[in-house]
Amino acid sequence: MSTEAFFHLPSGTVRFWVQVQDTEVGASIGKEVLHYRYQSASLDDDPLATYLAHAAELHAAVQKRVAGGSVEPVMLRDGDVRR
Repeated sequence: MSTEAFFHLPSGTVRFWVQVQDTEVGASIGKEVLHYRYQSASLDDDPLATYLAHAAELHAAVQKRVAGGSVEPVMLRDGDVRR
């Protein structure tokens, strides 16, 4: 299985993996969440490019959710990436 992030067209999400302690945890974030959080002024933003530009923040959000008891796969929501 590849652990490289990719845009999954059928679900409209970027799927990626995050190292949490000694385990890789699968996670995803919707293109709409990425758009409204990071690219709201853009009309043609690319969800994967937006993810890559903010990967560190998104990985930290996944780690926080896992620490709070979330299980794989972690789906990031608006509240996980608010300013």
